[in-house]
Amino acid sequence: MIRGLKLFGLFSRISILNELQYRANFFLQLFQSSLSLATGLIVIGVVFSYTPTLGGWTQAELLAIYGVFYLLGGILGTIIIPNMWVFMEDVREGRLDFTLTKPEDAQLLISVRQFAVWRLVEVVLGIVVLAVAVAQIGLQASWWLAFAFGATLLMGVVMLYSVMLMSSTLAFWFTRVWELMEMLQSIYQAGRWPVGIYPEWLRMGLTYLIPVAFAVTIPAEALTGRLTPETLLGTLAFTVALAFVSRKVWFFGLKHYTGASA
Repeated sequence: MIRGLKLFGLFSRISILNELQYRANFFLQLFQSSLSLATGLIVIGVVFSYTPTLGGWTQAELLAIYGVFYLLGGILGTIIIPNMWVFMEDVREGRLDFTLTKPEDAQLLISVRQFAVWRLVEVVLGIVVLAVAVAQIGLQASWWLAFAFGATLLMGVVMLYSVMLMSSTLAFWFTRVWELMEMLQSIYQAGRWPVGIYPEWLRMGLTYLIPVAFAVTIPAEALTGRLTPETLLGTLAFTVALAFVSRKVWFFGLKHYTGASA
């Protein structure tokens, strides 16, 4: 664990130094993220101009969901998605050989090599939205709320990472996996709304196939005082199971990697 954090810190510093060569990208990212955030907030305002609640969620509570959605999206864009794209390209070009020869766990290495520092803008904006939502809801701060939110948010990151890792390993068999990754990113957009407003079949898919409900709605429930200990334990069990399966899928994919020399 500690060695993994040290590797992540090393690769992060290298990525940041590379990105600092193009500082204008920060302002482009800030403009793009701010525009996207403002558009989402306008849509929420329009929806609640016609109804006081949506699926049992008030406007302030839905704002918490949107804050989690934006914060989690920033984490995905900063760490997970860039690494998955590079990994798929390495498989296609045969460059994964260099990673496999390193004296370190290959899954760890392909997961921490890239750090898109400018996407941290979305993380900051998500935190701001969450702070506003909490202030509007008026919940009294407690250690339980803080722990439940932090734990479920971390679980959400692990679940989405596991799904994207399993999807990326299809690159061992297919050459065009980018479309699938783009589809997953599009499906993630459904997380900006409470999962309860969707039809039953879609709700099940967003919960167990592409766990957007677990990743976004559950942390928002923790933040708004809706989360029960039973739901927290169920989320933990599902996270562990998904991480275990993704690890097995990773090793299965490695067995079918032929390398650049094949």
